[in-house]
Amino acid sequence: MKFIKALVPLMFLVVFAGCTSLNSVVSKKMTDWGTKNNRRVFEVKPAWVRSTNEKENLGFRKINRMSPVLAGDLVIQGNGVDGISAYDRNSGKMKWQLPLMNGVEPSAALIKDRLFFGSSDGNFYSIEASSGQIKWSFPTKTENLSEPLLHDGVVYFLAGSNVFYALDASTGKQLWLYSRQDTSQFSIRGGSKAAIRNDNLFVGFSDGSVVALNAKSGNLVWENQLNHNKRFRDIDATPVVDGDQIYIAGYDDKLYCLSADKGELVWKVDGGGYSGVTILGENIFYPTTNGEVLALKKSNGQKLWSYKLSEGIPTQVRIFKGILTFGESQGKLQFLDANTGKQLGDFDPGRGVMSAPEIDEKNNRVYFISGEANLYAIDASWVRK
Repeated sequence: MKFIKALVPLMFLVVFAGCTSLNSVVSKKMTDWGTKNNRRVFEVKPAWVRSTNEKENLGFRKINRMSPVLAGDLVIQGNGVDGISAYDRNSGKMKWQLPLMNGVEPSAALIKDRLFFGSSDGNFYSIEASSGQIKWSFPTKTENLSEPLLHDGVVYFLAGSNVFYALDASTGKQLWLYSRQDTSQFSIRGGSKAAIRNDNLFVGFSDGSVVALNAKSGNLVWENQLNHNKRFRDIDATPVVDGDQIYIAGYDDKLYCLSADKGELVWKVDGGGYSGVTILGENIFYPTTNGEVLALKKSNGQKLWSYKLSEGIPTQVRIFKGILTFGESQGKLQFLDANTGKQLGDFDPGRGVMSAPEIDEKNNRVYFISGEANLYAIDASWVRK
């Protein structure tokens, strides 16, 4: 690769020495809520847990940050060590396993029974979600660290070499590519997932730029160099499109609100970010690399409240029946009140949570992979006390 991936302390991109074990420290917390005469608690408890490693990892800890994928009765999970597997959503019983050298680090995209993802073995894959059978693979000749986007029969993704690909989703044939040069010697380990609006793709690059590309041809529509001066200029966060505006963050820079048509600045907020924002109504929830989750007005970036982590940085925030849930890279799976930022409950898997959780609201369940590559199914709900 053309640049060195930085190992940054106190964040979930750092690789630690150690070995994986299923004997994680597990806890649950119930938080009182409601009036004195009508009291409820928010209960968080494990339904099941499975190690996703084919063999015990006796080497350095790897980065496990793929969000689980729910496909029918299956939950599909990749790890950063040796592959990707599928488990029964209710029981946790393994249904299939696909060994891949160095595992699968980024999240995947699902359409019907077809799953698309990049692997650290230098290939991008399309597999059958129900069986794990490979339908086609495309050689990128570098590790793949970003989640793909599927749109109108085309799969778009950013490879680790700052090359953005468009492939035919049915065959894996390359349609076009767009490449940028980055002169920096250091880069955060990760990659931006593209967003799309009106046939324009929006994606961030490690040189600090956000670009808009024509989805059909790959031609450049506009570009905006957001981060000029920081040591880590990376724009690894996923752009989030809301109407005519785009919200995107630089790793150690700021959160930016840009116009979708021309990429012009609308407003900005200090504090870098690694993950995309989450929109709920008129508010934005922003996980920062400063170890905070911020609630902001999406119209102007005004801060409503903040939740400070004791250590590490938060994953992307998910919405679980009006409640915010996210992982802490050095801590727990957290549940917060969306209006106040008050903690409602948490769950400690041991070595931190590096992936954004996946929500199954119908069954009051949350799935996530821990830093030790253990897949958890967590039951969370309000109960009467």
